[in-house]
Amino acid sequence: MKDQLTALRLAAAARIEEAADTASLDAVRIAYLGKKGGLTAILKQMGRLPAQERPVIGQLGNEVKVAIEALLHARGEELKADETAKRLAGETLDITMPGKERVLGHKHPLSIVLDEVKEIFLGMGFSVASGPEVENEYYNFTALNIPEGHTARDDQDTFYTTDGLVLRSATSPAQVRYMEQHKPPIRVLVPGRVYRQDTPDATHSPLFHQIEGLVVDEGITMGHLKSTLDLMLKGLYGESTRTRLRPHYFPFTEPSAEVDVSCFRCGGVGCPFCKGEGWVELLGAGMVHPNVLRAGGVDPEKYSGFAFGVGLDRLTLIRFQIDDIRLLFENDMRFLGQF
Repeated sequence: MKDQLTALRLAAAARIEEAADTASLDAVRIAYLGKKGGLTAILKQMGRLPAQERPVIGQLGNEVKVAIEALLHARGEELKADETAKRLAGETLDITMPGKERVLGHKHPLSIVLDEVKEIFLGMGFSVASGPEVENEYYNFTALNIPEGHTARDDQDTFYTTDGLVLRSATSPAQVRYMEQHKPPIRVLVPGRVYRQDTPDATHSPLFHQIEGLVVDEGITMGHLKSTLDLMLKGLYGESTRTRLRPHYFPFTEPSAEVDVSCFRCGGVGCPFCKGEGWVELLGAGMVHPNVLRAGGVDPEKYSGFAFGVGLDRLTLIRFQIDDIRLLFENDMRFLGQF
C-alpha cells in the first residue's frame, strides 16, 4: 500500500500541474481526494493489513492527503491570478477613445409656458394649488352656481363615471375647495388637466389644460382683474401686448367678460389668423358670483373677488405660434425636439 500511496501522490502532482483552469483543478481534487476518489479507495483496504501496520499506513495516507491539498492550493492561487489578469486585460478601458454623448431631455412646451405663468403670478404674491380631476357634481356644477338642467351638465358635454362622479370640465371647482380651506385674503393659481366631450381637431381636444386664478379680498374690482391679466399677458408675449374685455355671461361670475389679446401675428392690424379683427379670444373671467363665495364659506357682503380660467394649451399655441393643438399631445419627437 505504501507503493500505491506514493504512486497516487506522484500522479496527483502531475495532474495538478497540468490543470489549465480552476474548473479542471477542481476535477483533479475530486478524483484524488473526493469520497469516491483514489486516496479513499486505497485507505479502504487498510482492514486487510496486520494491526501493527495500520498506524504506519494511516499516517502515510494523511501525509499524502496534506501534500496533495498543498499542491492544489498553490496551483489554485496561480490559476486565479492568471484568470484575473486575463479578465482585466479584456476589460481594459481606453481613455483616449471618444465618449458617447448622452442626450438630455428638456421641458415640454406646455411645461415651459406653465412655468412662465407660475413665475409671473408667484411674483404677484400668488400661491399655487391643485384640485382633484375626478369631481362630484356639487363642486363641478352646483357650488359654481350652475343650475340643474344647464347644458354644461349634459352627458354630451361632460364625462360621467359609473359612480355618478365627473371628470372635471374646468379647474373652477378648485375655487370653492380652496375657499373652504383658506380664509381671505386669497390669491391662488390652480393649473391642471380638464376633460370635455370634444371631437379632436386643430383647436379642440377631449383632454386639455387650464389655469384657474382666484383673488378674494376686501375691495377687489374689475380693475384689479384687468391689471392682473395685463401683467400676465405682457410677461408672456411682450410689453406691446394689449388686452380687452368684452361683456359675456358665466354662471359663476357677475359681471363676466371674455378677454381678448392683440393678435401676435399682425400686432392688431388684422390678418387671416385673427380674421381681420386684430384680436384673438383667449380666456373667460369676471367677478366671483356671490353664490360661489357663499359656497366657499366667504361673506359676499364683506369680500369680493375675481376669477379667470385660461387654457394653457391656447397660451402655448400663441406663445410658440403653433397652429394645431394635437401636436402638443402626439409625442412626435420631430415636433418636440424644436423646443
